Parts: sequence; structure tokens; C-alpha cells
Amino acid sequence: MSPIELNKRQDTILQIVKENGPITGEQIAERLNLTRATLRPDLAILTMAGFLDARPRVGYFYSGKKTMASVTESMMNLKVKDFQSVPVVVSENMMVYDAIVHMFLEDVGTLFVVDHRSHLQGVLSRKDLLRTSIGTQNLNQIPVHIIMTRMPNIVFCHKTDSLIVAAKKLIERQVDSLPVVNEKEDGFEIVGRITKTNITKAFISLAETHDL
Repeated sequence: MSPIELNKRQDTILQIVKENGPITGEQIAERLNLTRATLRPDLAILTMAGFLDARPRVGYFYSGKKTMASVTESMMNLKVKDFQSVPVVVSENMMVYDAIVHMFLEDVGTLFVVDHRSHLQGVLSRKDLLRTSIGTQNLNQIPVHIIMTRMPNIVFCHKTDSLIVAAKKLIERQVDSLPVVNEKEDGFEIVGRITKTNITKAFISLAETHDL
């Protein structure tokens, strides 16, 4: 993605080329009531940034890349609900040993702990389970609710949140995934999960869409 911030005239030039390309520099200048020399720096910037391409004796044509404003808008429109995956949940009464087995069978880094109503009660990470497994404790006698992270220390997101918001929470809290919740009067119903992998796939999809 180009780090160049386009000005109003450069955006106008892009629009002209998109609608009329291929078009010569002289024709663009004529439409803007400017001289070719005045436009030369703008055309050079747009060409070097990859927004325009130029061919001798043919003119300028739109290369397919988007302006920074367009890419930013598309990025903000990426929503959690469109990329979330199925949450991997366990009962709050499950024993630590069974939770470890479940985590490896599901090949995930985080388990979400729920009660009988499927309401979020806690979060279990690899570190939580590893920390508990070190020592002489009997893992078949320790329920996960003893070692899990509880509210208000659980960070979560909603399906209507943007992926940017979710990504910031992942980075700030240094976690691998977030539960996606639906807030109810008596608790948080877990409806999905958003992971670093989900977000990476979404941004790759965005890059491909915008030919970045």
C-alpha cells in the first residue's frame, strides 16, 4: 500500500483517467484548465505510487489500485461478524486434564469457559494450562473454573465491531483470540471468536481486492 496521501487535484486526475483512460497528459490538462507542465509533478507522483500507468503514444490509464481514502474506508467496513469463527467452549466444571486434551484436539490456543446457559464465565489460555500442569497436582481433580481468567479481566468484542477495533484489543491485551459476545440482561452469551488468524485472512482479502 502506498504511504502517499493524495491531494484533491490528484484524486480528480485519478477520476478522469478511470472514466476516460487511456488519456494523454495534454487531454487531462485541458479538462482541468491547466498546463501540461503544471500537471507533470502530479502525474509523476501518481505513476510512481502505482495508481496510474503510462504508455508512450497511448497515454495514462488507471492501474486498478485504490486511493488511500478508499482503502481506509474498506478496512473500517470489515466487521467481526463477517470473519468470526466458531468458539471452542468448555464447561466450567471440566477438569484441567480434559481441558488440555480438548485444546490439543481442537488445535486452538484459547478455550472459552461457559456455564449451563452457554454464558461466558472465563477464558483459558495455553499459559494457564501449562502453569497448572507444572508440579505434582492431580489435573483430574482441578476444575477449570479454579484457574481460568474471570470478569472483569476478560476482553471481548461484539459482532458489529470493526476488525480494526478487535485487532487493537488483541494487541493491547497480548492475547491470541477474543470471544464474540451478545450482551444479555443476565450475562454474556458467546456467539463466536475472532483470532489473529481471522484478522490476517481478512486483511489479505482486502489487499487482493484492492490489488495492493
